[in-house]
Amino acid sequence: MTAIAPADDRLIVAIDRPDALSGLQLADQLGDAVSFYKIGLGMLTGGGLALARELKDERGKRIFLDMKLFDIGATVEAAVRGLAQFDLDFLTVHGDPHVVRAAREGAGAKSTKILAVTVLTSLDRADLDEGMMRAGDLAEMVVERAARALEAGADGVIASPREAAMIRALPQAAGKLIVTPGVRPDGAALGDQKRVMTPAQAIAAGADHVVVGRPVWQADNPRAAAQAIIQDMGAA
Repeated sequence: MTAIAPADDRLIVAIDRPDALSGLQLADQLGDAVSFYKIGLGMLTGGGLALARELKDERGKRIFLDMKLFDIGATVEAAVRGLAQFDLDFLTVHGDPHVVRAAREGAGAKSTKILAVTVLTSLDRADLDEGMMRAGDLAEMVVERAARALEAGADGVIASPREAAMIRALPQAAGKLIVTPGVRPDGAALGDQKRVMTPAQAIAAGADHVVVGRPVWQADNPRAAAQAIIQDMGAA
């Protein structure tokens, strides 16, 4: 008989659902198999903050609020100060140093970890060219942005698993978190992700957490899909 994998908070399941009610229904399906959830910008107008508080306060789950904040420093600081009052676990901002410094100021002594986005895992070099970003190797840019964000006070970074090992080797990364979206189990559709690895590969490369959405909530049995990912991470 195959042992059932217990919840492992290295797996963060992205609740990319249209509203809080369907998000709660997914959480009910996953039950105690998942202990950490990501709630992103797409759910903000569908009750995302209310869902975050329900999962955190009533169900004891850890919450990653993926807002990817970017604005002038004063605005970022004010936004983070407001969000940090909910004592959620992770909050994302873009990795530009002025944004990270403002977010760090806004978080103050609260326990919310500020994670800096390096380069979105749905982008490749052609996308950066189209957006008029400077020329150069994409992986090197990710690592440089990670180093600058960590120096500016980020508690960790968001990067694809393909760059995790290089970031982990940075002196600035000692004691810091690396969270990797762009993770797909073997055989799963890539969707809009371009720089991907399997869960086990991401953990072996130095990731502290992997973020998986569609391969879990689009599965016929989301709970079994999450448990399979946990078992795969164990192989690392």
